[in-house]
Amino acid sequence: MNNLCTCSLWRNPCRNMLPQWAACVVLISPQVEYFRGMLMSLFQFTARRLASQAYCGLKASSKKHKFCVEMARRSSNMADFREVFAKAKHIVIITGAGVSAESGVPTFRGAGGFWRKWQAQELATPEAFARNPSRVWEFYHYRREVMLSKHPNPAHIAIAECEKRLSKQGRSVVVITQNIDELHRKAGTKHLLEIHGSLFKTRCTNCGNVAANYKSPICPALAGKGAPDPETEDAVIPVEELPQCEEDGCNGLLRPHVVWFGETLDPDILTEVEKELDICDLCLVVGTSSVVYPAAMFAPQVSARGVPVAEFNMEATPATDRFRFHFSGPCGTTLPPALARHETEIII
Repeated sequence: MNNLCTCSLWRNPCRNMLPQWAACVVLISPQVEYFRGMLMSLFQFTARRLASQAYCGLKASSKKHKFCVEMARRSSNMADFREVFAKAKHIVIITGAGVSAESGVPTFRGAGGFWRKWQAQELATPEAFARNPSRVWEFYHYRREVMLSKHPNPAHIAIAECEKRLSKQGRSVVVITQNIDELHRKAGTKHLLEIHGSLFKTRCTNCGNVAANYKSPICPALAGKGAPDPETEDAVIPVEELPQCEEDGCNGLLRPHVVWFGETLDPDILTEVEKELDICDLCLVVGTSSVVYPAAMFAPQVSARGVPVAEFNMEATPATDRFRFHFSGPCGTTLPPALARHETEIII
């Protein structure tokens, strides 16, 4: 990142340096708010850890260093992974957009990732909502309606079935997802941490109430709106006709309960994530590019303490060399056999 001044802070992290770090960010681009929010979330999650322990290879213990070097030699041997899987008692599965793409979910990222004339980072911000809540709600209404027609794919189902089966054996599976589409929930996953929120939850901008909302359309004024074609004109819906809070006496404007660019992650959810990462003895990274922070640090952090990490993705990522296993290909193809019942499992 040529425009990011990191100074010496990354080498000497501590909780009270956050204002200094934020002040070092010099970005000559419209994404400055995104990076500010990303850094805030990053330090919420990592400052205490990075101050108290070094990453793999930096500790004095030669035994630990040797083990971590071995961990970096990644394998695509499914039989070896299955042996590790059979012994795991607490499995964490981190999922990203790749797992939902196989269900036909648009990502609005990369080349061609536009809704009308805009990319997601131009609409999914507090500033965009303040300027034009009608346009932002059209965008999210379109995404909600699309998701109502989508279904979990074999990867979602394999994860949910694995969780159900292992729970009967006194073993646990927790899913930490960056996705906001609720396809894991549709598939039957119970232990789910949605770190970026959900398309099907709203938050009141007045009273702060968060509520599940599966209405279609979410309000009458949005019926038939939200077409993604570049030629489509904005509906320009008055604020009083946009989704409103139903709490007694409130009637405040609702917003999607998702984490927008420039916003920090929910600290309570990050605390739960940290707890799960601390106790897991196997971690799977499924359909994520490992470039969105702080989620990109979750699996490397687990690997750094010697826990096996397996990556399932279409291609290698910047974090691949830190993991013990890597399986290339569609998640819906590679994941089901990886999570199927092992021959040593007792059928209950």
